[in-house]
Amino acid sequence: MSLAEPKHLSRSRAFNDSFEPFENHTTLQLAPARISGPFGFFNPTQAHFQHKETADKNGGLNEKRPQRIDDDQGDEPPLREVDEVEYRWSPRNNRKGRHQLDVKPTRTDRKCLVPESTSSAQQITKNLLRMLTNYPYWDISWLVAYIFTWGSIVWVVNSFFVWLPLVRPSSEFKNEITAAGGITAFIGATIFVGGSVLLLLEAANENRAGCFGWAVEQVFEDFEHHGGGRWKLLPDLDYCTHHHPNKANLIGKPAHSSLQTITDSDQGASNDSSIDLVACWIWFPSKQDLKTHYIYELGFLACCAQMVGATIFWISGFTALPGILNHLSPGLEAGVFWTPQVVGGSGFIISGLLFMLETQKKWYLPALDTLGWHVGFWNTIGGIGFTLCPAFGYDTASWAVYQSSLSTFWASWAFLIGSLIQLYESLQKYPVGYNKDLRRKEVSAGSQVER
Repeated sequence: MSLAEPKHLSRSRAFNDSFEPFENHTTLQLAPARISGPFGFFNPTQAHFQHKETADKNGGLNEKRPQRIDDDQGDEPPLREVDEVEYRWSPRNNRKGRHQLDVKPTRTDRKCLVPESTSSAQQITKNLLRMLTNYPYWDISWLVAYIFTWGSIVWVVNSFFVWLPLVRPSSEFKNEITAAGGITAFIGATIFVGGSVLLLLEAANENRAGCFGWAVEQVFEDFEHHGGGRWKLLPDLDYCTHHHPNKANLIGKPAHSSLQTITDSDQGASNDSSIDLVACWIWFPSKQDLKTHYIYELGFLACCAQMVGATIFWISGFTALPGILNHLSPGLEAGVFWTPQVVGGSGFIISGLLFMLETQKKWYLPALDTLGWHVGFWNTIGGIGFTLCPAFGYDTASWAVYQSSLSTFWASWAFLIGSLIQLYESLQKYPVGYNKDLRRKEVSAGSQVER
């Protein structure tokens, strides 16, 4: 059932009817008191869903999962709430094709079996190894991270070309700064533009319906001891409606076109309200969607800032090519080489800050336990460095030239760190966190609803 947005709630405390995740999902119940965002005038950036199960006549649990087209439609059995597991939705996870669970610590009477926490040393090591062995080029989120990683590597190489000769002049080779530095700057700027284009396409093609992505299986071991059949949650790519697992296209269609969500027709409504999960991808949102949704979406605005910044920054990369930069007058150099770096670097700063804010519950509380926050943090540091570089570059004094090159050096490393974290994030599609405060938050949320 869709929840209409109450007038007394700020925009960040309720979903727009057209963009409410899991609106037609029968086993995930939205907790209205736990919808939040850092600013009241933007869309929600976090929401929690309580997972429900269907109880069969034998006392076991049957998951009402998204159905295939050829599945039989049966009567819906009564629902039974399972409070050990919550699904944490966020726009960033949704864009990246991630399905995050919040789980209470293990209890002796627990009936739910879930995978090990992804923050454990073993799971971290496994995901680090995936970064070296897995190359899902069909996954746009992975491709974005991979492109930015290589772009950052090129900028690190560039920073050595332009900074090392100032530190150790004996290491300089002929035309190192003008030729090698200029060519790598152009390549790095071009790669950043390509990554920014894909980043914006990723944001425009978000999964509006929501995707649970977990399979529920019954385990009848120790049936009497546990008071009924135990159940476990496992990653299930067969029922993932994100486009990321689909090897046939980069963005747009889910991996299995035979999937459909539970529609309002299950409750006796018209089939016209069903959600088409195989809709084609779009280049850019419609004017209506922009006005009603995307201009209030922190992640989309961050992607736009990144795209604008990278495009303007590319002008500096082009003018850095040998044969162009060394033939510019001082005034023209300031206008077409240094100034685009100031504007482009500022765009990177804005983008990084917005990505950080998107993951935070409050604008003043950093989300240190969220990978996306660290991606935004290091990109902000990189943007500051890329902005300081031209700020010093306007001055031709030796100390300013040194600081300009040094700013590029540490900024490039910051971008590389952020890109590697993003690459790690893109391969971790099913994060599981053990939340000791889950029960306390539920009680607090319930109290707010009663009031």
